[in-house]
Amino acid sequence: MLTRFIPNLFTLGNLFLGMLAILLAINGKYSSAAIMVIVAMLLDGLDGRVARALNAQSEFGKELDSLSDMVSFGAAPALIIFMVSFQDSMPIFAWIATAGFPICGAIRLARFNVRPGIPGYFTGLPIPAAGGVLATLSLFHKDIGPISMMIATLLLSYLMVSSLKYPNFKKVGLPRKAIWIAPWVVLLAVALAVLFPDQLSKLIFIPLVLYALYGMRHSVRTAASRNRAKKRKDRKSSRSSDN
Repeated sequence: MLTRFIPNLFTLGNLFLGMLAILLAINGKYSSAAIMVIVAMLLDGLDGRVARALNAQSEFGKELDSLSDMVSFGAAPALIIFMVSFQDSMPIFAWIATAGFPICGAIRLARFNVRPGIPGYFTGLPIPAAGGVLATLSLFHKDIGPISMMIATLLLSYLMVSSLKYPNFKKVGLPRKAIWIAPWVVLLAVALAVLFPDQLSKLIFIPLVLYALYGMRHSVRTAASRNRAKKRKDRKSSRSSDN
C-alpha cells in the first residue's frame, strides 16, 4: 500500500512547490517563485516514472497529477508574469492574457486525459513546458516590455491547445533500482535553486523555449513538405492529361 503511494508524494511535492511559487510571487520574490516552478517540473517528470517503475499507476494518481499541474504550471506562472509585467498595463488586456493562460492549460490537461495521444508525441505544448517558459520569461521583465510579454503569454496559451506535435520524453523509464536516487536529485535541484536562483532559471529558459518552438518548426516543415508533394502530384496529373 505504501509503495503505491510513493509516486503521489512526488505529485504532492509538485503541488506544494506550485503553492510556494504563488506565495513567493505575492511577496515580490519573483526569482525564487520562478525556480519553484522549475523544481516542480522536475517532480512532475519523476512521479510518472516512479509509478511505472513500481507498477503503481492509478486513475487517482493521474487525476491528482493534472490538478497539481494546473496549480504549479497554470496558476503560478500566470500570477508571476502578471506581478512582474502586467500590473501597470491596460487592465482588460492584462486580465485576458493572465486568465487565458491557465484556462488554456486546463483545456490542454482535460484533452490529454480523455483523448488517446499519438505514440511518442504530445498533441499541443505540455503545460509544464509552457509554465516553465512563462515563469523563467518573467525574469527578463526589465529587458522585455509588457506588450511583448503579453504576446508571448498568448502564444504559449495557443500552443497548449493547438494540434502541434511535441516529443514525449515521459516514456523514458526509470529503473526500479534507481528510485532511491530520485529524492537526492530533488534535494540537489533545490540546493542549486537556493544558491543560484537567477542563473539557474535563465539557463533552463533556453532549452524550454527551444522545445516550445520545436512544434511550430515541425508544423511548418510538415506543411511545406505536403505542399511540395501536392505540387509534384499536380504536375504529374497535368503531364498525363496533356499526353
